[in-house]
Amino acid sequence: QAPLVDSGGGSVQPGGSLKLTCDASAFTYPGHCMGWFRQAPGKEREAVAGIDKVSGRTYYIDSVKGRFSISPGDTKNTLYLQMNSLKPEDTAMYYCAASNRYCSDGWDRISAYNLWGQGTQVTVSS
Repeated sequence: QAPLVDSGGGSVQPGGSLKLTCDASAFTYPGHCMGWFRQAPGKEREAVAGIDKVSGRTYYIDSVKGRFSISPGDTKNTLYLQMNSLKPEDTAMYYCAASNRYCSDGWDRISAYNLWGQGTQVTVSS
């Protein structure tokens, strides 16, 4: 069983919205940096967004800037990814991850993260 629990995925039409949730409540402090990654069929896993839990600074890849928003959840040790204006190229399995390093050490490096969710599928199609 994955240590983090991802949820909120689904199927939407282009232009639609989804909100993903990561539950890390099993941990007192999952890590300094938390992020969302995605992996489309036949492609490598890539970073999407990250948030430094100490400074609150957020990070995004260029293709999602202005459309996606990462934020702390309403309850302790949860994380959101609000995704708006979804495009077919956003279709992928999305994974939450936590790192005991600071985001400034490389928020977009898979190797920086030691805790992962099981993934939640996002499909954008008309």
